[in-house]
Amino acid sequence: MRPYVTVNLAMSADGKISTREHRQVRISGPRDFGRVDILKAGQDAIVVGIGTVLADNPSLTVKSPALREDRRRAGKDEDPVRVVVDSQARTPPEADILRKGSGERIIAVSESAPGERVGLLADRATVLTAGKDRVDLVRLLRLLGERGIRKVMVEGGGTLIWGFFSRGLVDEFCTFVGPVIIGGRDAPTPADGEGFVKEGDFIPLEPPAVTECDGGVILRWKVRKTN
Repeated sequence: MRPYVTVNLAMSADGKISTREHRQVRISGPRDFGRVDILKAGQDAIVVGIGTVLADNPSLTVKSPALREDRRRAGKDEDPVRVVVDSQARTPPEADILRKGSGERIIAVSESAPGERVGLLADRATVLTAGKDRVDLVRLLRLLGERGIRKVMVEGGGTLIWGFFSRGLVDEFCTFVGPVIIGGRDAPTPADGEGFVKEGDFIPLEPPAVTECDGGVILRWKVRKTN
């Protein structure tokens, strides 16, 4: 049984998660940061793509001391397992995700990843191989499930999120929509990638829960299950 997957992100009112230069931008505010920290603290693992690691160098740690203490009291590491989907093992050994915080780090690579780079990362993280030329997300979730991981939050970027949606692997989609316009035909969106062509392939969502926050809104959708 695969883990429950929540996609969480912040986007502008026109559906952009960054600028056309793919630079990290601040879209949400302190209340939403707190919400995300609570969500993160309740997960078994946080997943990001290599593009996000190279562009933003995130640590993906739980920030609140109280939430970190709650995890310790529950017998868990202060931070969830942090997973990088990195088909060619390009994660820099000095990346913050490998240096900051506690808990296990996992680098998911493909069989075609260069052995030398895999070896360097294996000194700093658990390396899981899933897929021939690129990481097979279905296989990766199965491997995570076998390690006792039941709840996963996917933070980005857009290509990785598209990969999860296109394979039918998302259970919940939560986004803060900020009161700004970024624009740009080349600016990344929540689900980049090839995209669906036929309406019958679109991912249906249940009506959202809506909460006002930081001048914008939080939208929380459950993915509608279809047979």
